Amino acid sequence: MGALRLPSLALLLSPCKSLRLVSRPLLLRLRPSTLKPAASVSGGAGSRGLSSHSLAKEESSLPPPSADRKPSLSYEGSVTPRSVDFNAWYLDVIASAELADYGPVRGTMVIRPYGYAIWEAIQEYLNVKFKETGHSNMYFPQFIPYSFIEKEASHVEGFSPELALVTIGGGKELEEKLVVHILFNKSTHFLLPYCFHIFLVWQVRPTSETIVNHMFTQWIHSYRDLPLMINQWANVTRWEMRTKPFVRTLEFLWQEGHTAHATLEEAEKEALQMIDVYKKFAYEQAAIPVIVGRKSRAETFAGAIRTYTIEAMMGDRKALQAGTSHNLGQNFSRAFGTQFTDENGQRQHVWQTSWAVSTRFVGGIIMTHGDDAGLMLPPRIAPIQVIVVPIWKTADEKNGVMNAVSSLKDVLHKADIRVKIDDTEQRTPGWKFNFWEMKGVPLRIEVGPRDVANESVVVSRRDIRGKPGKDFGISMEPSVLVTHIKSRLEEIQTSLLQRATSFRDSNVVDVNSYNELKEAIAQGKWARGPWSASDAEEVKVKEETGATIRCFPFEQPQGQKKCFMTGNPADEVAIFAKSY
Repeated sequence: MGALRLPSLALLLSPCKSLRLVSRPLLLRLRPSTLKPAASVSGGAGSRGLSSHSLAKEESSLPPPSADRKPSLSYEGSVTPRSVDFNAWYLDVIASAELADYGPVRGTMVIRPYGYAIWEAIQEYLNVKFKETGHSNMYFPQFIPYSFIEKEASHVEGFSPELALVTIGGGKELEEKLVVHILFNKSTHFLLPYCFHIFLVWQVRPTSETIVNHMFTQWIHSYRDLPLMINQWANVTRWEMRTKPFVRTLEFLWQEGHTAHATLEEAEKEALQMIDVYKKFAYEQAAIPVIVGRKSRAETFAGAIRTYTIEAMMGDRKALQAGTSHNLGQNFSRAFGTQFTDENGQRQHVWQTSWAVSTRFVGGIIMTHGDDAGLMLPPRIAPIQVIVVPIWKTADEKNGVMNAVSSLKDVLHKADIRVKIDDTEQRTPGWKFNFWEMKGVPLRIEVGPRDVANESVVVSRRDIRGKPGKDFGISMEPSVLVTHIKSRLEEIQTSLLQRATSFRDSNVVDVNSYNELKEAIAQGKWARGPWSASDAEEVKVKEETGATIRCFPFEQPQGQKKCFMTGNPADEVAIFAKSY
């Protein structure tokens, strides 16, 4: 198969014949199902290990292949300090904490078991909330006709730079371009790893509004069919030139919810409800103090009338858009003819929403809480909440210690605490301490022969390193131990949120002039100020400072305000920041 390269919008909108005239177009040639790799990306590398060095090169250029699959850094060596190079620190932590590795296609990422377990924790919480709010899970195909994208003009305009097309299948040119329903976005994990015998031209899904509307049109006929509220867990693909693991890759995992309603008011209520679900997850589970608000017109999702967002401040003070909820109005329903008969017998177009969070949230957790010792996980989403490290020297000591830690594990497991024993004999206790600190496990229990004799343990906190974070002489008596561990886990959860909130608040500056905004942004901070200027002025700010309007926060100060850019009256303050 030929290399993959992204065509221009004009090319995407041109007949298929034009595609044949362009050298090396962006296309996926789908062969018969021989289960061989489908493609390599233009300039892509072969198999290579995930390391801080290779990850940095992956972000900025096309790295050469590397035969060594082992990370160049491990937790045994210190990671790059955050204050020295935040990006290198981030890549070091991903490698050393064994969260992810590179896929064979440039820009893709393999999520390793520990990293995927964090994503599963996000899924488990949100799945419950989605069902509590009346949504059902289902799945849509990853391949959709390109003509679906063309039906909604602003949608194709917004996504065309990120689309991938399938134009050849079974050795023949397809009759119609199709969008491969895998979002080619700024984050990826796997880019169509295998080939299949297909006879149409497809687009790789960048998002599912179009295919959803095609199906909604077949399912919705009467007001009795509304509201229709569904969610899917899927992979999506969007073409990205600069990638960053978890934050921005060719393919990524996400959930996307889609709903249809009889009125605008119902759709607006739904969009606000779902952004609130995301906010609660961020605060209560991920311990990330997001700011909730409305996007500016320039930052609104392509095809939506309003976009709501949760914005998080990372450890380098850049903003991360951690989740969005869109009120789509009737834009897609009019384009696809998605209508229902109301109670008066009149045909009406449905009102719709869509909303999503992705594996980008994992990157947000790393960059919000991690320190120079590695990852630091909030207990409620930590795959392992307690690591038990047994310590012994002789065979007799080993038997006594292992019997004790086995009993401890059973006690904690029955109390619904996620616990693991590291009983490997190839590594020293100190090595294990460093390893599990790198992986961000909230609590460590140390058990040696003396502890067994005293029927007590030592408990160490990940968020407070050294002796200040240690509790000595904690009784092994089940009720005492369980109470102590649960109390410490809740303290860590609260402490991480408080720490992140304090950091965020100390780095948001209120501004009353454009010069003050430029100064705040130059210092790496967020700027908050009254805004009623034009879209053109918004573009000017971005061009001159690199900052964008992250949102108009829901929480607004009272009183009269004047736009710091124009001096005209302003109803709202906006938050500006550089972002991922």
